[in-house]
Amino acid sequence: MNEHGRLADFLQARRGLLRPEDVGLPTYGERRRVPGLRREELAMLAGISAPYYTRLEQGQSRNASREVLDAIANALRLDGSERAHLHALARTPRRGGSSPKRPPAERVGPATRALLAAFENAPAIVLGRRTDVLAWNRQGHGLFAGHLDPDAPDVPARRPNMARLVFLDAHTRELYADWPAKARAVVGNLRLTAGHHPDDPLLAGLIGELTMNSPEFAAMWADHRVLACDVADYEMRHPTVGTLTVTQQTLRSPEGDGPVLVVATADPGSPSATALTLLSHVTARSSDVTTSPETTRPRHDTDTRTTT
Repeated sequence: MNEHGRLADFLQARRGLLRPEDVGLPTYGERRRVPGLRREELAMLAGISAPYYTRLEQGQSRNASREVLDAIANALRLDGSERAHLHALARTPRRGGSSPKRPPAERVGPATRALLAAFENAPAIVLGRRTDVLAWNRQGHGLFAGHLDPDAPDVPARRPNMARLVFLDAHTRELYADWPAKARAVVGNLRLTAGHHPDDPLLAGLIGELTMNSPEFAAMWADHRVLACDVADYEMRHPTVGTLTVTQQTLRSPEGDGPVLVVATADPGSPSATALTLLSHVTARSSDVTTSPETTRPRHDTDTRTTT
């Protein structure tokens, strides 16, 4: 689907979420076939002609100005993230019929690794734009995915994907007390990414996989809600340190298009902070065991036999 197909779907979905009474339009008790606003009503609120808005929503117009898009955003009551998403969807597509190129592999640069290492006492992970886990520190692995191989992010073919974990992994699903809130945040962020990178085949493949395998994802994706979730509090039910509430903060590069660093913190002096300290000790001990000479030295069993 091209940008204008995505734009049409977004406009239709968001128009359907607004009721006449939400925007002060009288209905005079009439029966309506759909609960949302009609196209002509949305056009009137935006101050544009109904035929023009219809062409835009049907993907037949490709010349919407910034002023028109802002007027539509105001009529739809979009927030800042949703407004930016609308503008991204309305961009003129690149010319040419060539298939989208496979994007280059995402890597963690030295500066990002140094930043990750600086968070010695807080769980932290580095995510690519498709939510692939590119790196994590010991606490980040222990908090978010302690049931997975700690070295998995180092091998591109084995990298965990946080969106896939949230929707398809039983351990991660149980980790969040309010799983729907976490799931909506994942979908909202993926919506933003899809708007900025409509030609990314790997992203399209991930969305297709989640749509096919998770009815919850399919329903949330169909809502076309956009959510820039850079700071959020989550109650987590961790199998090792128990229940704790953490603030997950997403730190982005100045360019805004590289990997992001997600850091989990807790209020100082709170039981949750104590739980994170305990997690740090537990993961440190686990690391010592896996890197001790006894575990790294090649094993030579005296009873090893070779058969042919």
